[in-house]
Amino acid sequence: MPVLPGAEPYRHEGGEVGVLLCHGFTGSPQSLRPWAEYLAERGLTVSLPLLPGHGTRWEDMQLTGWQDWYAEVDRELRALRERCSRVFVCGLSMGGALALRLAAKHGDAVSGIVVVNPANKVHGLSAYALPLARHVVRATKGIASDIAKEGSVELGYDKVPLHAAHSLRNFFRLVDGELPQVTQPLLLLHSVQDHVVPPADSARVLSRVSSTDVQEIVLEQSYHVATLDHDADRIFEESFAFVERLAPEAGKQPDAVRLDQSGQAGQVGQQEGTATGG
Repeated sequence: MPVLPGAEPYRHEGGEVGVLLCHGFTGSPQSLRPWAEYLAERGLTVSLPLLPGHGTRWEDMQLTGWQDWYAEVDRELRALRERCSRVFVCGLSMGGALALRLAAKHGDAVSGIVVVNPANKVHGLSAYALPLARHVVRATKGIASDIAKEGSVELGYDKVPLHAAHSLRNFFRLVDGELPQVTQPLLLLHSVQDHVVPPADSARVLSRVSSTDVQEIVLEQSYHVATLDHDADRIFEESFAFVERLAPEAGKQPDAVRLDQSGQAGQVGQQEGTATGG
């Protein structure tokens, strides 16, 4: 299936400091694209992949699970490590859980973590019904576009495929058990009002990681998809300040280049950004 317009992955070839961004469940790179472009404009090497089963149609997610989604970001992290001296991982919602697992598994290969409204658990009675319900009902109501800002829309599925949701539940359990292995500096930003992931998930993450350099920022004006909401600029600024504090060399390479869709390099000033098809 062709990728939906706007859901394409994004990559930027910048300096020696890299950032991997992970989007959320049933979402797409579109929800993090402004964040990725902000970091790219400041000279960082940026990778924002499209997770398998996402960005096309919800039926495609029925054939994927957490192993597929994690494998994709794991490959991207390894590729960034070959190119960059330091790599940071960031994520929204389920993407936050992916980022935390990368940190737990890769240790010093990850220099720091930034998560926005990280998901840690599938809540409610529906979670207990998933093992059986997924064999009876294919999908339920979608969770995309929980945004307070008028006119801002997330490109995501209007339905949640239950086979994928069951896999997600198993993934959250796995990551929760691995959180004590997370020791890297952590910046966690979460919304006061979130209709998808409750603040309790952020509290759980903060209580279980072993990181000693931890910063928590409360987002007062945004819902779940805060990267497209009123607090987006603050997320972008705080995340770059976090990276720059830990890697002072970040953004100091003036001749960063981008790769266009054909794989050709171009100067930053000559084009606004690049979406790649894979």
